Amino acid sequence: MARKPRSVDLTQVSEWDDGKLRRKQDYLAAEEPLEIRIGGAPLSVTMRTPGHDIELAAGFLFTEGLVQQRAQILALEESESGSAGENRGNVVAAQLAANADYDSEKMRRNFFAASSCGICGKASIDSVRSRALSAPNPDFKLDPEILVRLPDALRESQAVFGRTGGLHAAGLFDASGKLLVLREDIGRHNAVDKVIGWALLEGRVPLREAILMVSGRGGFEIVQKAIVAGLPVVASVSAPSSLAVQLARETGQTLIGFLRGRRFVVYSGETRIASE
Repeated sequence: MARKPRSVDLTQVSEWDDGKLRRKQDYLAAEEPLEIRIGGAPLSVTMRTPGHDIELAAGFLFTEGLVQQRAQILALEESESGSAGENRGNVVAAQLAANADYDSEKMRRNFFAASSCGICGKASIDSVRSRALSAPNPDFKLDPEILVRLPDALRESQAVFGRTGGLHAAGLFDASGKLLVLREDIGRHNAVDKVIGWALLEGRVPLREAILMVSGRGGFEIVQKAIVAGLPVVASVSAPSSLAVQLARETGQTLIGFLRGRRFVVYSGETRIASE
């Protein structure tokens, strides 16, 4: 019987602690390839942590511009790869509506998305800039006292990170600081796609009244995916990249970095941060 992918693996390690070496069991964050297909044809392979793969595929199709609305995704199904089914659970097959913006010739490059950086390169950046991205909700306001509570709320809800210490997280919060959904993945961009995919499948896109909080840094891909989903605020515990800041400023998105304790830095869109 084929093995179903798991989000956590157990392994034997040697731990050195104050001069003593001992064998112990340790948890590892799983990393396996997920192939996304459209109409039976391979589209992309992304290295991800198994779990919520349907949401990941939906979020990927939406944030990469292959669909513009939920109704254009007719079906998403986990399927097998290979005659023996050795990669069961590592393939998601999509059926798209005829009006979806999918050009099989254009997509023949079958880009590979690494878990560390996602789809990188000039072609991806030019593709994003050529899309008609709408400015996020200008009327959304966020209380700083709520904002500073988000990192702790994110960490407390990370089930797999507590065992492995090796996963990124993305969480959607409302203006009151309530956690709407959290997803974990070895790739931060995958965690974001899972969150946005959840929102898309739930009929919540555009996310005009929500905040995206991510662990790690706020890179270009995180910002562009958030803009596609209509998110007015993106916050991270680390630094954003220069290209992320530039894109946030161009589109009017609020981008926050170094959100730690009672301090944060606003790189773009400070008018959404409510002042006394």
